Amino acid sequence: MTLTIRPFTPADLPATAALWHDGWHDAHAEICPASLTRLRTVESFADRLARHAATTRVARLDGRIAGFFTLKDDELYQFFVAAPARGSGLAAALMQAAEDALRDTGLTRAWLACTVGNTRAARFYEKSGWTRAATEPFTTETSDGPYTLDVWRYEKAL
Repeated sequence: MTLTIRPFTPADLPATAALWHDGWHDAHAEICPASLTRLRTVESFADRLARHAATTRVARLDGRIAGFFTLKDDELYQFFVAAPARGSGLAAALMQAAEDALRDTGLTRAWLACTVGNTRAARFYEKSGWTRAATEPFTTETSDGPYTLDVWRYEKAL
C-alpha cells in the first residue's frame, strides 16, 4: 500500500467530487431530509471543492484518490474516505494529517460537525480522540443557499 497526502489540485476535482458525492450519499441519504439530499449532486460537490481548494488535501492510495479533508478556520470542515479504503488505515493517517494541518496554523483546539445519526463517523471521531461537545444547528452550503440541520459538534485539543 502506497499512501500519499498532498494539496488538492484542479486535476483532482472530478475524482474528489465523485468520492465526496458517493461518500455523502452513503452516510447521509438515509438520515438527512430529502430536500437536502436532492441538492447533493456531483456538481454541487465540485463547486464546493473549487471554493475550498486552497484548504483541501487529498489522500492517494496506490495512485488513486481515496480520501480528502478540507479545513475552514478552526473547523475540520469536511472529511471523507472512499468505501473501498475503509479499514486500510487511511482514515487514521488522513485524520492525523488534518490535525497536524490545523495545529500548524497555530490552533490549540478544533471542531467538526457530524450529522446527527451518522454513527459510523461518530465512532471514528471518538476513536480518534474527538469529544462530542453538543448537538446544535449547523448551516451548510448548498446550490440553493444555506441549509440548516442538527449536527453533533465534536471538539479536540490539538
